[in-house]
Amino acid sequence: MTSQTAEKPIRRSRAPLAITIAIVVALAIAFFAFSNLYTEILWYDQVGFVDVLTTQWAAGGVMFFIGFFAMAIPVWASIEIAFRWRPVYAKLNSQLDRYQQVVEPLRRLASIGIPVMLGIFAGVATASRWQLTLMYLNRTPTGETDPQFGLDISFFLYDLPFFRGVVGFASAVILVSTIAALATSYLYGAVRVAGREVRISKTARIQIAILAALYLAVQAASIWLDQYSTVTNGTGKLITGATYADVNGTIPGLSILAGIAGIVAVLFIVAAVIGRWRLPIIGTVLLIVSSLILGSLYPWVVQRFQVDPSERSLESAYIQRNIDSTRDAYGVSDVEETEYDATTDATTGALRQDAVTTANIRIIDPALVSDTYKQLEQFRQYYQFPQYLDVDRYDINGTVQDAVTTVRDLNLEGLGASNTWYNQHIVYTHGYGLVAAFGNQRSVDGQPVFLESGIPSTGELGEYNPRIYFGETSPDYSIVGGPKGGDKNELDYPSGEEGAQQTYTTFAGDGGPKLDNVFNKLVYALKFQSEQIFLSDGVTDQSQILYDRDPAERVAKVAPYLTMDSDPYASVVDGKVVWIVDGYTTSSNYPYSRTESLSDVIADTYQPRPAFAVDDINYIRNSVKATVDAYDGTVTLYAWDETDPLLQTWQKIFPSTLKPMSEMSGDLLSHVRYPADLFKVQRSILGQYHVTDAGSFYSREDAWATPDDPTSPSASPTLQPPYYLTLQMPGQSEPSYSLYSTFIPLTEGEGNRNVLNGYLAVDSNAGSEDGTVSDDYGKLRLLTLPKDDTVPGPGQVQNNFTTDPTVSQALNLLRQGSTEVKNGNLLTLPVGGGLLYVQPVYVQSTGGTSYPLLQKILVAFGDKIAFEDTLDAALDELFGGDSGAVAGDEGVPVGDTGATPTPDDTAGTTPDADTDAPSTDTPTPDAGGLTQALLDAKSALDERDTALKAGDWAAYGVADAKLQAALDRALAAQGQ
Repeated sequence: MTSQTAEKPIRRSRAPLAITIAIVVALAIAFFAFSNLYTEILWYDQVGFVDVLTTQWAAGGVMFFIGFFAMAIPVWASIEIAFRWRPVYAKLNSQLDRYQQVVEPLRRLASIGIPVMLGIFAGVATASRWQLTLMYLNRTPTGETDPQFGLDISFFLYDLPFFRGVVGFASAVILVSTIAALATSYLYGAVRVAGREVRISKTARIQIAILAALYLAVQAASIWLDQYSTVTNGTGKLITGATYADVNGTIPGLSILAGIAGIVAVLFIVAAVIGRWRLPIIGTVLLIVSSLILGSLYPWVVQRFQVDPSERSLESAYIQRNIDSTRDAYGVSDVEETEYDATTDATTGALRQDAVTTANIRIIDPALVSDTYKQLEQFRQYYQFPQYLDVDRYDINGTVQDAVTTVRDLNLEGLGASNTWYNQHIVYTHGYGLVAAFGNQRSVDGQPVFLESGIPSTGELGEYNPRIYFGETSPDYSIVGGPKGGDKNELDYPSGEEGAQQTYTTFAGDGGPKLDNVFNKLVYALKFQSEQIFLSDGVTDQSQILYDRDPAERVAKVAPYLTMDSDPYASVVDGKVVWIVDGYTTSSNYPYSRTESLSDVIADTYQPRPAFAVDDINYIRNSVKATVDAYDGTVTLYAWDETDPLLQTWQKIFPSTLKPMSEMSGDLLSHVRYPADLFKVQRSILGQYHVTDAGSFYSREDAWATPDDPTSPSASPTLQPPYYLTLQMPGQSEPSYSLYSTFIPLTEGEGNRNVLNGYLAVDSNAGSEDGTVSDDYGKLRLLTLPKDDTVPGPGQVQNNFTTDPTVSQALNLLRQGSTEVKNGNLLTLPVGGGLLYVQPVYVQSTGGTSYPLLQKILVAFGDKIAFEDTLDAALDELFGGDSGAVAGDEGVPVGDTGATPTPDDTAGTTPDADTDAPSTDTPTPDAGGLTQALLDAKSALDERDTALKAGDWAAYGVADAKLQAALDRALAAQGQ
């Protein structure tokens, strides 16, 4: 007895403890959730887009409660009605009786808990559809009608997806409510099954019949909407959109089925009144049979016995709809098509009319020189460059020059053992400087010629803020700023002799939420799971925390309706480094337009293909140009395509977030370019949809494909990327910064013909006047080549380079020793009345600290090729000794890369022993030594030519070394 009484107080004492622990846990979870919401408010408020966040939250919250109550109330009502009107004296079998005994104590809880639980699930599902709902409520007409139903295309973009969502949700609610009513009625005897006999009470009969009628009415609406979906459906069909069988079989059948479903719904109402189930059961069977006949069998009969024998003629009108709508939806309806009778004969002086284009041919490959930039411009292990660099252009002394550019960003992994929390987040906070090299120049040893380089940054780009606090590889968060006059904690750049000193700075902008109170420090410590934010003395009341620093990520957060381009790029604009990000509005509901997977069509050598693509589109516009300040992270959105109805709709939803394009500065416009992802989508479409005749399209007699990148591995080839170049297309009055790609015949299986069929280019020069876009920007120009002549495609040209004996022998020489030959991007230019191919050849030592050096240039025109040290020499060799024009590398600088020496570069050097300062005297030429050196060079050149003809590569190498030594002595004798 004493033992039992002792246990009771112990049990009582544990109850308050358990309650206390539960309350503490609940409060902790609530505070974590609150801290995430609060930090989101701080971030959006600081960046100036808090209305975007509150609009999303408000819309999501309203949608949640609509979904919650729309599900919970009908389910609760179904359970309550079935229970309250249950038979009082129903005879139950023993099993149901036991079920009742188990359920009855929990009935009240279940009658509320089940609807609430289902309501929460429904609310979460509907909250995620806030974008669809807001688009419907703020829809903007397009002014264009679809060819089948004559409805404004906005019906398919906004109305139809919304209506289908509502119908689908209503179907789910009614179905769940019916199940709840049946379960309750069965449990309490309103529905009894005895052998083959089913007995239903009057109340249960009325409730179930009404629910069934509602369900069938909703299905009737769904079937009616299905006929409109035929114009966006392309699964298993010749084209996307309603075909002949759809128009003459499926659509009429769906209209009839919708009517039958409506009639059966009325029959269920009748059954609820008269108490007889025969009519609705017969009607339901009729509906099922009709759906099989009208929905499947009849369209199949039309297709099999009417369309298939005469498909080309019967489908012609619908194919034409598909062609016209697809070209409109992807923005290629205005492509300017020109027949280009390309010659394959390389004649002397053929490039005379293309002098400006040849002077701007880019020989620096942005996909290969990243390692070169690292070795020449990285300077410290905590800096890095991306794998693929960008191509931009700058006005240098009145001449616009294509440039290969990138920013020097942070690489905290390079800190090694010094990678402490303090260094990660307080000391190493930003990258430094933009590095740019001339695209058409190289040094004598094959290095890029930099127009902007060094630390501190120097070059041709003028004064600008070089600090990169917001970049593609910035740390996940950094804590910056501090009191005026206080210690500077942020490493700015290495300085001093041999880099022994370091310059520090303090962030002076407004780039992130303030950590000016204990509460803010606490919530961010929780957000980033780091107590150091709360405890570190490096965090002061003047500190700011920078996070979400990737430019594309920042734009995506403030403009959630945009699809981001995969390649943001940095430019020096108006004295600042800014990231330029392209944003797209897309849809998959444009009638009769072909559907593509966005991530699939943009995949190439630079962009990997995803394992699973779930981003189908059939409409796209480059509607927004965004900029992100690399110093303070300021995001600015410009409405680039103000005619886009999707953008107009989103401007109603998020007013005042977009600036008009007219507010863009001329300097910014001069760096805006046509986005590569949009161009890839358009070239994929034009591969087939350059054909505008329905008959030719049906036969696929002139279908094209993008060629594989000839430099990609043969075992896993990737598509050749489009390339940015300054070139003059036929029909243009002057060269323009452009983006181009080529086409070869589309073939299935083996036997691919790698000859050129088409050449597509788009004008990417937006101009340089404030608020004014060039009239030619975005102009698509398509050159179609004659089918009776064969112009080699990229793969064939690459094969010609590889198999040519002279080229092969020279490349073998370059591969001698511990070196590797790398082929650069194979460029194609419509010059000289034909198509010129240019490919830089890089050589890289296999040593650990080596980098690629541009050593040779391969060129081809028709079946003729040339292989020289410079592009200028190669063009002259290709075109009979005189191309008629000069390339940008005709004056290769001797030993000058344009790189600014840094303290590291001076390591190991000492002043002359006899002087305190470098001598400024000009060396005196040695005439006698010069003459002898030139004679030795001529003799060595003759020996090398003899060895080359004989195929004696050992002798060739010896003679080449003699020639180089003689040339060095000649330069020394001349005083250079």
